[in-house]
Amino acid sequence: MEKKNRILIVDDNDSIRQLLQAMLEKLGYETETASDGFEALSKLVFDIDLILLDILMPGMDGLEVVHAIRKQEDYKDIPIIMVTGLSSREDRIRAVEVGANDFISKPIDMTEIKVRTSSLLKMKKAQDDLKRHRKELETIVQRRTLALRASMRDVVKAQRQLQDAHMETIHRLVVAAEFKDTGTASHIKRMSLFSAMLATLMNLSSGEVDMILHASPLHDIGKIGTPEEILLKPGRLNQLEWNLIQQHPVMGSQILINSNSILLQTGEIIAITHHEKWDGTGYPFGLKEKEIPLSGRICAIADVFDALTSVRPYKRAYSNAKSLEIMEKGAGTHFDPQLFALFTDNMKEVENIQKQYITAA
Repeated sequence: MEKKNRILIVDDNDSIRQLLQAMLEKLGYETETASDGFEALSKLVFDIDLILLDILMPGMDGLEVVHAIRKQEDYKDIPIIMVTGLSSREDRIRAVEVGANDFISKPIDMTEIKVRTSSLLKMKKAQDDLKRHRKELETIVQRRTLALRASMRDVVKAQRQLQDAHMETIHRLVVAAEFKDTGTASHIKRMSLFSAMLATLMNLSSGEVDMILHASPLHDIGKIGTPEEILLKPGRLNQLEWNLIQQHPVMGSQILINSNSILLQTGEIIAITHHEKWDGTGYPFGLKEKEIPLSGRICAIADVFDALTSVRPYKRAYSNAKSLEIMEKGAGTHFDPQLFALFTDNMKEVENIQKQYITAA
C-alpha cells in the first residue's frame, strides 16, 4: 500500500488541535500533534511530510519554530502552513521571511485545508522524488567511477606490462647482436647512459632524453647480419670485409623500418646514422654536420668512446685519457664539436657511469 502522508499539527489550543486532527484524518492523512514549539521540534523525527503551525504560542512562537526547522539540514524542506488569526501584511511578510510556505486563517475551513495541504504535499513529493533520483544517480555515478578506476588501473597495468615486455624484447635483441660481436650488456648500458647524459646536457626534454636512453642500444642491431668471422677477426679487415661491415647500419635500418613504435623509429634513425661524420666522410649516406640527426651525432660519440675504452678482438682497452686524445683529433671532422666539448667537460659523470658498469679491461 502507498504510504500515507503524515502531518504534524502544532497549536497550544487543545480544541484547535483536535479539530485539525479530525479534518486531516478525514482527508486520509496520518497525524502527529504538539502543544508547543519544543515538542514540535522533537517530533520531526517521525517522517513528517507537512506541518500546520500556529503563530501565537507561549514560550516559542511559530516564527521561531519555523526558523529553527529551516536551520536543520534534514528537515529544512518540509512544507509549513501557518495557522493564524493574524491578517496584517507585515505579519505575513515576517512569516515568509523565516520560511513559511502558506497560510490558513482562523476560523478553519475544511475546503481550504484540503486545497492547501494537497498542493504543498504534491510539491513535497516532487522534491522527495527529485532527491531520491539525485541520490540514485550519485550512487550509480559512484559505482561507475569505482568501476572505471578499477578498469583504468587494469589498463595502466596492462600498458606497463606491455611496455616492459616491449623494452625487454628490445634489450634481448640488442644483447643477441652484442653477443655476436665482442660486446657485453655492460657496453650497451654504458653507451646508452653516455648518450642520455649528452641529450640532457643539450637541454632536450625528459621524454626525448628517455627515448635516446632506450633507443641508443639499437645502434648496432644490424650486426646480426654481419658474418661472425668479420666481427671477431683479430687483425685488420681487408677491403671486402670492410665493405661488408659498413652495411650493418643499413641492415639495422631494415630490421627496424616501418615500426609504429616511436622508440623503434628513433632506434632506426640512430642505427642508420651513427657512423655518419661531421665532415661528410662517414657512411652509409655521407651526411654532413646537422644533416645528421642529433640522436645519431650523440650516439657516435658515446659508441666510439666506449669502444676505445673496451677490449675488442683487434685492440686492447685504452685509458680514458688516451681515448679522448684519439677522439680529439676527430672533433670537427668525425664528431659534432659542440657535443664533443660537452662530453669532455663532463668526464666525472662519464667516470661514474664506468664505475657503475665496469669497463672491460
